[in-house]
Amino acid sequence: MKITAGIDVGSLTTDAVIVRDGKILSFRILPTGSNPSAAALSAYNESLKLAGIKMENVNSVIATGYGRDCVDFANRTVTEITCHALGARRLFPQAASVIDIGGQDCKVIRLAADGRVEDFIMNDKCAAGTGRFLEVMADALETNLESMGELSEKSKEGARITSTCTVFAESEVISLVSKGTAKEDIIRGIHEAIGERVYGMIRRVRAEAPYVITGGVAKNKGVRTALEMRLNSPLLVPDEPQIVGALGAAIAAGEW
Repeated sequence: MKITAGIDVGSLTTDAVIVRDGKILSFRILPTGSNPSAAALSAYNESLKLAGIKMENVNSVIATGYGRDCVDFANRTVTEITCHALGARRLFPQAASVIDIGGQDCKVIRLAADGRVEDFIMNDKCAAGTGRFLEVMADALETNLESMGELSEKSKEGARITSTCTVFAESEVISLVSKGTAKEDIIRGIHEAIGERVYGMIRRVRAEAPYVITGGVAKNKGVRTALEMRLNSPLLVPDEPQIVGALGAAIAAGEW
């Protein structure tokens, strides 16, 4: 039996997945904080404990994500584009595209029929449309980030958010609040703005259905609904969207 591990060190969270013969045994998601190396080791140790596996019994460890070079116990590193493609295809063999919306970046990956990465586009220079963007908007609205999806569903018509820049969008939100615009309408407008931005990336890379959505923002039903309406297609959502990159890393470790 081959036991492998994948560590995905992201800007906000660090995820570890333990896999045996291609099946997930355990996973752990921890805040990355200011020490990515320590977060990676903690996530790995905790996932090993959950799986009842000793470190010496793991055949291979692969690290991915922006902080992958900080994982000194990994056997090698692999890009997050490759890992998200592998993880999404393992969960959804029919997937043709992956939309990953994380804490600080957004990426769209177009897959070939055999699962290889054909093309991708990545927004990593600006927080627009990411988890950080939603955090800033939630703070401006004095609302809980986790409740935004549910609140947006109560809206009959989203408020128009014209800017995709986090700073300018925050100013728009504050202005809408001062005008008395309903909070749920503003939140729906925020989700629609994210959907529009991601849709533009999807078009540029010529991604096609079936789409898998991954990353922490995939848990936000309002964002998913906005994207589905723009795409006129349902999204495939993993049970735990945040671990897809780490799962792909563990799969890559099994193939290495």
